Amino acid sequence: MYFVTGGSYNGKAKWVREQLQVTDETIWLSAYRDHDLPKNLDPHCKRIVLEGIERWIKQDTQQLNAEDIRASWKLRMEGFLNWEKENTDRHLIIIGSDLSKGIVPIEASDRTWRDACGWVYQDLVERADRVELIWYGINQQLK
Repeated sequence: MYFVTGGSYNGKAKWVREQLQVTDETIWLSAYRDHDLPKNLDPHCKRIVLEGIERWIKQDTQQLNAEDIRASWKLRMEGFLNWEKENTDRHLIIIGSDLSKGIVPIEASDRTWRDACGWVYQDLVERADRVELIWYGINQQLK
């Protein structure tokens, strides 16, 4: 599993397309295009990109507190990792915008969203094989 993060509009998707062998056979699901987060990953696909996970996490804030969001994403990650382990040709690439560089949100629901994203991202980084930080189109491999 790869995790790619960085600021909004900093070129994360472009970098993924250019550097991580995205082809016509890649399934690209984007929260920015209102795609649903799949419960299970397609067993026939070898490369899946999940873009904008911060928006899927925000959807979770409507029903869950930050701790429960983190726990639910840990379960999702286990499913994602099991999907990869079933076939070594499979690769999952997760793209999420960094929300930690702004001011503290006034609304409690936005603070919950920011906190949940930070925790989920920490868990993604821990479990990912590779982590890239993209700022202004330039990558820095963190892991």
